[in-house]
Amino acid sequence: MAAVPAGLFAVYKPPGVAWNRVRDAVEGRLLRELNAAPARPPRSRIRFLPAASAGPPELVAVRVPVLAEHRLVRGPRFTQLKIGAGHRLDVKASGVFVLGVGHGNKLLTHLYNCHLTKVYTVSGEFGKATEDFSDTGKLIEKTTFDHISREKLERILAVIQGTNHKALLMHSNIDMKTQEAYELAVKGLIRPMGKSPPIITAIRCLQFALPQFQLGNLSDLLEIHCLHETQQYLRKVVHEIGLELKSSAVCTQVRRTRDGVFTLEDALLRTQWNLQSIQNAISDCQLKVKNELEKTLGHWDGGVLQEMDADTDHTANS
Repeated sequence: MAAVPAGLFAVYKPPGVAWNRVRDAVEGRLLRELNAAPARPPRSRIRFLPAASAGPPELVAVRVPVLAEHRLVRGPRFTQLKIGAGHRLDVKASGVFVLGVGHGNKLLTHLYNCHLTKVYTVSGEFGKATEDFSDTGKLIEKTTFDHISREKLERILAVIQGTNHKALLMHSNIDMKTQEAYELAVKGLIRPMGKSPPIITAIRCLQFALPQFQLGNLSDLLEIHCLHETQQYLRKVVHEIGLELKSSAVCTQVRRTRDGVFTLEDALLRTQWNLQSIQNAISDCQLKVKNELEKTLGHWDGGVLQEMDADTDHTANS
């Protein structure tokens, strides 16, 4: 009988597909494989049946299976799995999408409370403006862009990063002159531990060849780090960059390449959405998830780690 997986894993969400359809597809595949796995045979019980001999009638003890436990009688063993979704991606976006199954749903909550940085690849195109800031939206304006240079673009990006850095310190609610602030800075833990507006902690230009440009972590060159963002917010940032450069711009791609401790290398492609691959992915990521929770929540809330260890022991023994 196959074991039900429990923990956190990441899948790659393609563009044009809603996040809940991805989750439902993973759940459906797991249910099919779990129900198709060999099950233990039905229990048997002793019944006294008439003997088949031609002599005087007598009862004979016979061991017969309990038909109520037969697969064709009771139906599928598993009808649903509780699979939770981490930071969601909208329909147009793609990339790393974290899911939790079993006690992994609690881990999703703990990771959310860590407020970890996410990394995106964002592509844009100058010279157009649309209603929803994407290249597929209703066109509302066309502008010139020949006057834009890489130096001008990078100056705007530096201003954006500087402004967001001030917002990061402000929403962290930490006195920068204290010993606590120094210890948090050494550990890289200075970030808002509650609700805050979207914050971009790093943004640089990857490629510049008018009218296209790219922002993000492509070919390990450039990247956007952000907290508490939405994909629509990133599209709006591209639009505002175009306005600051006395032009206009639309977003052509939003792809998440990192969500906390999960990267593109950890994300399972659709062909890998099966029981064995998911179990392997949970096992491979278990240690770094625990280390990140110990690093972050161990400073802010040590009780969470004790609860996590208890859940892990319970899952291992079950």
